[in-house]
Amino acid sequence: MKRLSGVQLQVEDPERLVRFYSDVLGMAARSDDGTWRAGYAGQDADLILLPGGRLVQHSRDERYWKIGICLPNLDIACEQLRQKGVEVSAPHQFRDIGYMAHLHDPEGFAIELLQHDFQGNRPEGAGDLALPLGGGAHVGQITLRTGDIAAELAMRADMTLLSVQEVAEFGFDLHFLAYTDETPPDPDLQAVANREWLWKRPYTTLEFQHISGADLRDSPAFLGFEIT
Repeated sequence: MKRLSGVQLQVEDPERLVRFYSDVLGMAARSDDGTWRAGYAGQDADLILLPGGRLVQHSRDERYWKIGICLPNLDIACEQLRQKGVEVSAPHQFRDIGYMAHLHDPEGFAIELLQHDFQGNRPEGAGDLALPLGGGAHVGQITLRTGDIAAELAMRADMTLLSVQEVAEFGFDLHFLAYTDETPPDPDLQAVANREWLWKRPYTTLEFQHISGADLRDSPAFLGFEIT
C-alpha cells in the first residue's frame, strides 16, 4: 500500500523553520545535506523543508494552502502555544466539520489545528498537559486548492475518497482522499457521522478545497509530495 509520507516545501531558512516545528509543535527533526525533515512518529506525512525559497505573502489564489494537525485536546494545544508566545486563533466549532484553530509558522505557512472530536464531544481526560500540543498529534491533512475536482479525482484514482464536505455559504466544498483500504462508517461520503472518524485516522489525507472554476496559480514554495 502506498503512503503519503511527505510534503516538500522550498523555504528561506529550513534550519530556523524546523526549530519552530520541533520546539513549538513537538515534531522530531533531522537533516540531510541541507534539507530538513520534521514529523511525528507514525504513519502520517512529514514536512520536507528544502533551501532556496524566499519569504512571500501567501494568498488564497495559490494552489497550496496548509497542513492540518489533528489532536485529542485543542484547548490544551492552544494554551500551550499562547504560553510560548505563538499567535493562534480562538478554538471554535466550524459548522458540522470540526473544532479547530489556526496559526502560521515563521515563514507564513498556514497551519490548522483540528480536534479529533467536535466541541462538546471530547472524552474526559483527553490530552496531556505535559506533552507538546497535549500529545497524540499527527499531520492529518495536507490541503491543496483546485478549480476542477473531477480532474483531481481522475488523476488520483489509486486513492480512496473518504469524505465530501460542502461549505456552500463560503463557495467551496472539501474532498478528502487517502492511500487506504479503510471505508468510512457511513457509506454516504457527505455524512456528518464520518467526520470525527476522519480526524482520528493515523495517516495523512490529501484534502482539496474545491472552488468551482477557480483560476489558481502555482505556489512558489510547494514542490510536491513524497509518496512511499
